[in-house]
Amino acid sequence: MQPQAGIGTWHHRRVSPDLHVHRFGPPGPVRMLALHGLTGHGQRWQQLADYLPEIAIAAPDLIGHGRSSWAAPWSIDANVAALSALLDADAGGPVLVVGHSFGGGLAMHLAAARPDRVAALLLLDPAVGLDGGWMREIAEAMFSSPDYPDPAEARAEKANGSWADVDSAVLDSELDEHLVELPGGRYGWRVSVPAMMSYWSELARDLVLPPPGMPTTLVRAAWTSPPYVGDELVAGLRQRSGSEFEFLTFECNHMVPAAMPTEVAALARKLLAAG
Repeated sequence: MQPQAGIGTWHHRRVSPDLHVHRFGPPGPVRMLALHGLTGHGQRWQQLADYLPEIAIAAPDLIGHGRSSWAAPWSIDANVAALSALLDADAGGPVLVVGHSFGGGLAMHLAAARPDRVAALLLLDPAVGLDGGWMREIAEAMFSSPDYPDPAEARAEKANGSWADVDSAVLDSELDEHLVELPGGRYGWRVSVPAMMSYWSELARDLVLPPPGMPTTLVRAAWTSPPYVGDELVAGLRQRSGSEFEFLTFECNHMVPAAMPTEVAALARKLLAAG
């Protein structure tokens, strides 16, 4: 069932010098930490939060993204440190960490570094341990053409790519929040391009798996080609989490939380209930 607009409340706040954090749901201790993908922002999770109005969610803009700090270093380790500070500032217990794409890789690193603060993982087409040559090609393409002549071209690039199966209203919200006019009159995403160049390299780092036995649900997007979720990641998570591991394939493109919010919300509720 499609949620009604306005269900759940949210606001912005700063809880550390590095991260600008979007809060969704009721006040009180955070139960779910939501991590966006590369070139994204925390407000992307508002759509999913509408399906989980009873859950207190923190969704930061990662370093170099949105309204968070754009200062170096731009690395997985710097984000893990900032996320740890965010969780330590919260009065609650361990949380469910939901990570999409780059955010999924961060979620695994965070779980390995701070198992005391992470109760379970929901990994949505995570981008981690990827081929270095492929990452070089993506970085070079972004470096050579980092912006657009007008909003229409920016929208078309997403609508004809990994956002093809996302509701048009959600795509419109993405442009309203995240596309900005640049000083020269062109348009670009509200991200640091130098930071993005560093992050593409980070996606090629070796896998870092969560602690043994941590409840973990992994979702692979069937229409992502080449796939982000490879056999090595599936095997590694299955070995680590054992009976607490669930592996699913969704018939969608890479933007799993935006394309299939009902299904993702159900998985989040299942993990939260188990905890």
